Amino acid sequence: MTVEIAMLVFAVLVLLSVVATRTSSRFGVPALLLFLGIGMLAGSDGPGGIAFADYGLTQTLGIIALAFILFSGGLDTDWPAIRPVLAQGLILANLGVVLSTLLLGGFAMLVLQLDWQTGLLLGAIVSSTDAAAVFSVLRERGVNLKHNLEPLIELESGSNDPIAVFLTTGLIGLITTPGASLLSLAPSFVLQMALGAGGGWLFGRLIVLAVNRIRLQQEGLYVVFTLALTVLTYAGTTLVGGNGFLAAYLAGIVVGNANLVHKRSILRFHDGIAWLMQIAMFLTLGLVVFPSQLLPVAPFGLLVALFLVFVARPLSVIGALIWFRRSLREILMVSWAGLRGAVPIVLATFPLIADIPGATLIFNVVFFAVLVSVLLQGVSIGWVAHLLRLNADEPRGQDSHLYVPDVRLNSRMMVVIIPQGSPLVGRSLLDLRLPRGVLVVQIQREETPIIPSGDTVLQANDQLIVLATPDTLPVLEQLYRESGVQLISALNASRLSGMLSGEPGRGPA
Repeated sequence: MTVEIAMLVFAVLVLLSVVATRTSSRFGVPALLLFLGIGMLAGSDGPGGIAFADYGLTQTLGIIALAFILFSGGLDTDWPAIRPVLAQGLILANLGVVLSTLLLGGFAMLVLQLDWQTGLLLGAIVSSTDAAAVFSVLRERGVNLKHNLEPLIELESGSNDPIAVFLTTGLIGLITTPGASLLSLAPSFVLQMALGAGGGWLFGRLIVLAVNRIRLQQEGLYVVFTLALTVLTYAGTTLVGGNGFLAAYLAGIVVGNANLVHKRSILRFHDGIAWLMQIAMFLTLGLVVFPSQLLPVAPFGLLVALFLVFVARPLSVIGALIWFRRSLREILMVSWAGLRGAVPIVLATFPLIADIPGATLIFNVVFFAVLVSVLLQGVSIGWVAHLLRLNADEPRGQDSHLYVPDVRLNSRMMVVIIPQGSPLVGRSLLDLRLPRGVLVVQIQREETPIIPSGDTVLQANDQLIVLATPDTLPVLEQLYRESGVQLISALNASRLSGMLSGEPGRGPA
């Protein structure tokens, strides 16, 4: 296949996947399932006839894609929303995976007649919920859950991949290294999680500092800059022995909840990158699967999938959340939202590459279980939320807290003049660290009006038109006292349009 033909095939498959999202919205089929289907149709067993069985490349692509997906998921995570459920989410993410591994591993030993190590390996591979699947399906289905369930589910799905990866690689090490024990994994797990958490926080702060201080001339370079920093976060943390997936997710949370130059452009870019990674990952996974090999394992795969959905997942959620005040309806909703996706399939390539006995069987069973999970749970998640009376009446807010400034109808309009000699001269708006309720709408510089961004540098005699909520007015008064700026009388926010347009009778009172 020439380069041109490969590019053509890639473009056609991606275009088909993007167009398929319209079908997903219309008929209620999760888009991720359609991406997999397109890849399978294009593969060697389908009409496309593309011969592709490179598990190493599939694994590499999956790791890269997952790092970007987790970082993007972290960017869209509202820290004030997840803080009340932080303990629940972390316990569910870790204890829930361990319980699912044990339950499903025991079931696999009984049904598939696997030895205990291989059975636990299968359980570990399908134990984690998939961040890409959960983030995507919740938004596609328009699910807006009550009682902080949505932040809990998204926190779990974004933070349980590290322990699943650790258990998978650790169990492979036990199988390939005679004499090793499960207890030997504990110190390594603690070290990986600690370094991953520390690396995520450290790289997150580094990204915020670097983006705000670099002062690039072109806005488009900021997104390229953050793209490289995302890769640096995963690779740097992994190379020092930490969990790179955990670091990528935590770094995204730190960056997404900080004041950032060109934040909207950066967020939209990473949202697009996350979609591209999902499409590429699911297409590749579809290509690497041979549907003809799925039929012989269909009975076992169906039993594993049903046991996972109706037994292992509910029991693991109960075991993790029984310590908290959660009703049975809420526990059932969290259980049903535990979708499996690309992560288990990517993890299923690890035994193949390590040449573990029964690796092909594990891969096909995992793939079948994921198909059933996405189809069964993904299609019905909105209906289940309605049945359990947990779907909120109000629609999901578009673009969440990260895009909408916190201004209200009772906000006041202020004109702030920066005098000569003020310590604010030469500082950017972002450096002022204004609270969320203060929005600089426009800067009048001599005769030129400027629509500011976070990296706009203040000059002497600038006139800032500021929209401020009543509770933030003391901040502006403090700014006046410390920096010598001049505040001109406040205006009601309803007169904003008249002031900016110069309409008669709509100016200052």
